[in-house]
Amino acid sequence: MKPKKHRADFDNRRFASLAPLAREIPDIDSAIAEIARLSAELTLPKGTVHIISDIHGEDRKLRHVINNASGTLRPLVERLFKDKMGAEELQQFLTLVFYPAEVVGMLETKIRTAQAQKNFAIKTLRALFEIVRVLGVRCTLQHGMRLFPAPYRELLAEILHEPSTDRDREYVEAIVEELSRRGRVLHLIHLTCRVIRNLAINELIIAGDCWDRGPRGDRVVDYLMQQPNVSFVWGNHDMAWLGAALGHEALICQVLRITLRYRRLLQLEEGYGVPIEPLETLVRKVYTDDLATGFEVKGSGMRDPLTVARMQKAAAVMQFKLEGQVIDRHPEWQMEHRRLLHRIDREAGTIEVDGFIYRLKSAHFPTIDPVHPYELAPDERICLERIRSSFLASHKLWDQMRWMVSHGRMCLRRDEHLIFHGCVPVDEHGEFLPMYVGGRPHSGSALFDAIEDAVYRMLEEPSRQDLDLLWYLWCGPQSPLFGKDRIATLERDLIEDKKTHHETKNPYFHLIHEVWFCDKILEEFGVDSTDGLIVNGHVPVQVEKGESPLKRSGKAITIDGAFSEAYGDHGFTLVLEAHRTFLAKHHHFESIEAALHKGADIIPTITVVREWEPSKRVADGQRGRLIRSLIAQLEQLIQAYKGNHLPQQLTL
Repeated sequence: MKPKKHRADFDNRRFASLAPLAREIPDIDSAIAEIARLSAELTLPKGTVHIISDIHGEDRKLRHVINNASGTLRPLVERLFKDKMGAEELQQFLTLVFYPAEVVGMLETKIRTAQAQKNFAIKTLRALFEIVRVLGVRCTLQHGMRLFPAPYRELLAEILHEPSTDRDREYVEAIVEELSRRGRVLHLIHLTCRVIRNLAINELIIAGDCWDRGPRGDRVVDYLMQQPNVSFVWGNHDMAWLGAALGHEALICQVLRITLRYRRLLQLEEGYGVPIEPLETLVRKVYTDDLATGFEVKGSGMRDPLTVARMQKAAAVMQFKLEGQVIDRHPEWQMEHRRLLHRIDREAGTIEVDGFIYRLKSAHFPTIDPVHPYELAPDERICLERIRSSFLASHKLWDQMRWMVSHGRMCLRRDEHLIFHGCVPVDEHGEFLPMYVGGRPHSGSALFDAIEDAVYRMLEEPSRQDLDLLWYLWCGPQSPLFGKDRIATLERDLIEDKKTHHETKNPYFHLIHEVWFCDKILEEFGVDSTDGLIVNGHVPVQVEKGESPLKRSGKAITIDGAFSEAYGDHGFTLVLEAHRTFLAKHHHFESIEAALHKGADIIPTITVVREWEPSKRVADGQRGRLIRSLIAQLEQLIQAYKGNHLPQQLTL
């Protein structure tokens, strides 16, 4: 009898696992219909994926690249309407598609009569829905309907199906007239433009580094959070901001230092509600006569540049002290040689680095105690405690960090594409190097898994060890998000000799030119090496020097194209379409104002990386595997209904 009991227990567990599905699929006919719908979806073209990396706070350019779907919307609109619109009308229509909120705002002041508004709306909506119909054939009706804003979903569906019905044109015109009478028809145009953008990009993947150097990392994440389907691959700058949000003092100082160096204070003060006043107080008290040599700031702003330079120096000195403490807590990282403050000889004006003596730009360090060089001075402690409290109290920063972590991974696989931010740490022979996570060494794909587990865990109750891990991910030699032997911030700030500024990249970055090495990486992460492509950012491609994003192996591509103006103002999107993978190289974006009033656009240079014959279908990718699993569950549900193990919720 015992085996029967075990079988009964198994069946009970199986049927219990189907109960949540049964609440959505209440009977056999519903299950059969859903299987038919899912089977049909398998035949559709694979959804288009856009991958952007290393945005670095360049919010306006990012917004434009998303709005024009990395340059793919313009040729579609031109193809559809080149014989129906004049050049000026076509440009105005494109501007509406790219910036519906702003254009609608201007139209509300220009189109004042109800009849004029109605005429404009009817013509515009019909044109917009031509685009919706072309883009909509790529997806199921169910998915397309989900992209329609809920209050207007059925109304938009009526307009969508206008050409396929025998209704008189007055039907849609009556809809427009009523909305116009109530002052909502231009709002509907705005919403329809958003639907177009969301249909053009099935999934948006950010391959790391939203913050630093550019003006508004907060607005970058704000805009990403508004998109319907975003996935995230973490970068080292993202981990630095996560650590700062969680109160890690060294990373708070690191964030402050870069913010001050590039004069991006609005990001902190206006964006996150983190005032810089405590640092200003420290500077007035301690650094009054300091020339801040080596800490010159970039860009312009309201504050006196010398004051900002002194603030940057104050933040940097605190950072160097606190990083020395972190290194001391973790001998397993073998970074003792990066504790440099006790190697300063202020009388001689020199510092020892890697056994060599170098002259300092300045030996004025009023807060460094030669006996205890890594301890914060009392004034520094007061300053940092106040700023740390502001970071911890910023609800917006916390909300963005939770979103970034919940939507994020260390790496993603999209069919043949393996996507991560930096590198897989290896030695010169291509052997995986270990990194300590949770007190144990991990390497290869297991390292990525261990880091993910630690990051997910630390949002709830981070330990000091967890927070120190974020610091190591930011700049540690074996960190897959950093991938260099050192971050030479101290040397660049304090030492004139540029030999000390060099940072040696992990061998990964030259080995990805080799086919055998790329095959090894792809296979380690479960990607078929035949057509596989490694996609990473982190290291800017020097396009001005003729460097190619695609490596000699043909199996790896770097998509950090210096998106931020502070880095080079280029940038790439890697676009994965059903029939090809191509790289869109972006150029300088003037401004949103220029886009609105002069039609300024980013028309990217296109380079095809892969072509697929036949074209990829949903069945060929991850969505296809998920659908087949769902169909298998539905088949089990049908059997449970047939055997009356689960009751059908029949409706008359």
